[in-house]
Amino acid sequence: MQQILALGLKSMRDDTLRLDYVAANLANAMTPGYKREVTVGVTVPLVNPQFSAMVDGLHAGSSSSAIANSLPPFSPSMLVQADVSVGTLKSTGRGLDLALAGPGYFEVLTEAGPAYTRQGDFRIDGRGRLVTAAGQLVMGQGGEIRLNAAEPVIDAAGNVFESQGAAAAFTDGGSGKALGTGMHPADAQPVARLKVVQFDDPKAIQRQGGGLVQGAGVPTQMKDADIQVRQGYLENSNVSAMQEMVQMIQTMRHFESMQKVAISYDDMTGQAVRKLGDLA
Repeated sequence: MQQILALGLKSMRDDTLRLDYVAANLANAMTPGYKREVTVGVTVPLVNPQFSAMVDGLHAGSSSSAIANSLPPFSPSMLVQADVSVGTLKSTGRGLDLALAGPGYFEVLTEAGPAYTRQGDFRIDGRGRLVTAAGQLVMGQGGEIRLNAAEPVIDAAGNVFESQGAAAAFTDGGSGKALGTGMHPADAQPVARLKVVQFDDPKAIQRQGGGLVQGAGVPTQMKDADIQVRQGYLENSNVSAMQEMVQMIQTMRHFESMQKVAISYDDMTGQAVRKLGDLA
């Protein structure tokens, strides 16, 4: 009979964890490139479970391919994954703002090693290197990217041009209006190419803070044909405030229902104990 109470308490704990992720999504609704986190139900085997083990089980945040190996027997029955759908693109008119209109991540170099981001509000530091807003190096396929021009031109495949000829070819008669991504003269040579990578399991990412993530396994460099860089744009967060509020209301109602189950079961157990005492 303790299993009933354990399941109720376990479900309530899952709900509190789910609310934490909803709150994090809402807090990052305006963060460029942010991918919302969603919780997915997982079937957990319950074979003669111990009450303490069910209540004290650890939370699993592993990828779907590793559930069987990493999910403790009595852990919360949910899996946390990233929603990798692409957010809408917002035009900024700033040449160093870059967005990915498809899958993938920009690779950057941090003090702890390579990390990955879709938050493309880049800039040029005092040494002429392309860096993130926090100062981490934005990596190209040949290493760090050094630029002499303050307004480079970047095509859809991530090729970086900085010559005057290339810049002129990208604009409409000197008006400053970009003709579009992927257009460059045949004789223009890129000075660098952005390193855009992808993960085998894009949903299994771990947040590092500051818009940076790490993925499961070794990332692979994307093919040029699959890269969709948009210069002068930033990707909006894919969080829908209304959707998160609905999720919050549903979770709170479920928590209240499980709370009533636990209280009712506790009352029933108390009455049973009292009756047994009277019979004794």
